[in-house]
Amino acid sequence: MGKLYLMTTIVDRKAGKKYMELYKKDEHNVMFSSLGSGTAASEMLNYLGLEATEKLVVFSVREEEEWQSIKKQLQHKLHIDAPGGGIAFIIPLSSIGGKKALQFLLESHDYQKEEESTLKDTAHELVIVIANQGNIELVMDAAREAGAYGGTVIHARGTGMEKAEKFMGVSIAAEKEMIFIVAKKEQKNEIMKAIMEKAGLESRAKSIVFSLPVTDTAGLRLIED
Repeated sequence: MGKLYLMTTIVDRKAGKKYMELYKKDEHNVMFSSLGSGTAASEMLNYLGLEATEKLVVFSVREEEEWQSIKKQLQHKLHIDAPGGGIAFIIPLSSIGGKKALQFLLESHDYQKEEESTLKDTAHELVIVIANQGNIELVMDAAREAGAYGGTVIHARGTGMEKAEKFMGVSIAAEKEMIFIVAKKEQKNEIMKAIMEKAGLESRAKSIVFSLPVTDTAGLRLIED
C-alpha cells in the first residue's frame, strides 16, 4: 500500500452498467460519473453504419494493489482490450485535502502513506474539487482569493453517497460539479486550504479536494508572466 491514484474509465455508455457493477462488487462504491462523446468523424460512422457513441466517464480513487486487481478483471471479464472496448488509466495523486476526505474516497479502508515520489516534483498541479451542484461560485471565490486564475467545470453524479452519509454524518447530494484548476505548485496548498475552509465539508458545497501532478503545460505563459 502507499500510492494513491485517480482511476479514470471511459467506455461506451451502453456498456457502462457492467463496469459500474464490477466496481461495486469490488466493494468500492464511491465513484463519480459523467457523460462524454466519442470523436470519430461522422463520415466514418456513416460508412460503418454506426451511430455516434455516448461515453460514460467514471472517476474513483484507488490504491496501487487495487488497480492491478481491477485491471485483470477489466481485461479478462469485460474484455476492455478488444477494439472499441474502452480505456481505463490511472494518474498518481499528490495530495488530498483532509483526513475525512481521504477516508470518504477510500471508504474507511486502512491506508498507510508512503514517501513522496519524485514524479510529484513538478512545476504545476491540477487541483480537482468535487462539490454539491450549484456551488461553483462559492468554490471559485475561495480559490481566486488564494491565487487561482480560473477553472473548468463538468457535471457528474456520485454513487455510494448513502454509505458516505452514514460514515461522515452529513447529507451529501448525488448531483456533483467537478472543478478542475491548474495552479503553480507553490500556490496549490493555499488554494486547497482556502477551498476546504470556505467551501469544505462544513459548508453547503460539501467540497472534497485533491491534486494531481502536472508534468508540463501550454497556455499559462501570459498568466505567469
